[in-house]
Amino acid sequence: MSWRKDKDQRRAERGYHHGNLKEALLQAALDLIAQKGAAGFTFADAARMAGVSPAAPYRHFRDRDELLSSIAQRGFEQFEATLAQAWDDGHPDTVTAFERVGRAYLDFARNEPAFYSAMFESGLPVDGNPTLQAASERAFAIIRAAAERLAALSPPGTPRPPALMMALHIWSMAHGVASLFARGDAARRKLPMTPEELLEAEVLIYLRGLGFPTDRRDAREPEAEKPAGPWGKPK
Repeated sequence: MSWRKDKDQRRAERGYHHGNLKEALLQAALDLIAQKGAAGFTFADAARMAGVSPAAPYRHFRDRDELLSSIAQRGFEQFEATLAQAWDDGHPDTVTAFERVGRAYLDFARNEPAFYSAMFESGLPVDGNPTLQAASERAFAIIRAAAERLAALSPPGTPRPPALMMALHIWSMAHGVASLFARGDAARRKLPMTPEELLEAEVLIYLRGLGFPTDRRDAREPEAEKPAGPWGKPK
C-alpha cells in the first residue's frame, strides 16, 4: 500500500471512529456542488475531497444519490426554517409578511447556492424518497399558508384560483427569479432593477390581475390599523 493510500485510510478510520466521517463527506459534497454543480462530481470525488479512501463513504451512504439526497434534505430543512421565520405567521399583516417570504426565498438562493442546487437541480426523484419529500413539502407549506392568507383578502364574489394554485403560481415566480437572477451566476442577464424589485413587480401584476386591491388605501386588512400594499412597498 502506498503512503498516500495508507494516509487516506488512516484519515477515514479516524473520522469514522470520532463520528466525523459523515459530516466530512457532506461538507465535501457541498464544496464540490458549489464548484461544479450537483451533477459535476462523483462519489469518489467526494471521498477524495474529504481525504478518505474511496470505500469509506459506503459506511454511511449507499451511493452518490443517497449522499445528494441527504444534502437536499438538509437544504429543505434550512429553507423551511428561513421561510417560516420570514412569514412569522403573517405578522404584522399578510402583505408585509408575504414580502418577507419573497425576499427570504431570494436570499436563500443567493446565500446557499450549493444547497439550492442539490434541492432543485440534482434531478433526484423526490417522490422516491419519503424523508426528502416530506422536507420539501414542509417548506412549500409556508408558501401555501401565505397564499391562503392572501386568498382570504380577495373581495367577496371575486373569482380567483384555489389557494394551492396561487401558491404554485407564486412559487414559480419566486423560483424563476431566484434561479435566473438572484444567485450571482456568470451567465445571468443584467437587470435594470434588483431581483427583489423584479419579483415584487411580478407578484403585484399577478395579484392585480386576480382583482386583489393593490392600492395601499384599499388593501387594509380588517384587524389592521394601517394599510399596506402588496409586498409592503410604499408608493
